Amino acid sequence: MRSDNELDGITLLGDTRVKYPDQYSPEVLEAFVNKHPGNEYLVTFTCPEFTSLCPKTGQPDFATILISYIPRERMVESKSLKLYLFSFRNHGDFHEDCVNIIMKDLIRLMDPKYIEVKGIFTPRGGIAIHPFANWGDADHQEMVKARMLAAMCKEI
Repeated sequence: MRSDNELDGITLLGDTRVKYPDQYSPEVLEAFVNKHPGNEYLVTFTCPEFTSLCPKTGQPDFATILISYIPRERMVESKSLKLYLFSFRNHGDFHEDCVNIIMKDLIRLMDPKYIEVKGIFTPRGGIAIHPFANWGDADHQEMVKARMLAAMCKEI
């Protein structure tokens, strides 16, 4: 069981009065302390209901967003991540931009050892776009290269 001190800063979890943001809101992201910073382990989130808007037409774009990371000292709290991803609903940006924005916001929040974000966007106009972005610290550069190569090979 986590102590109250360990849960300090977690405000959204358990709050039934939480308002869903209607604009891009990175400030809703919350983190908690990783109890196992010495372990190298992967955390993966799947968001099958991601929505953003085309910056030119305003038409909605739908995607499954996959986020995987190796935590260091801090981890993203899942309800805050859900609200954060929901905040893209009225945000106009290209698919590639959304994936990179998500990755950079999570790097700022957590300072992970490694992180990757992939968007599997529903085809529009007969074209599906699947942007992939990743980042790793100095100790994970081989993983960055290997995962990028694997992502490239899967798209062929």
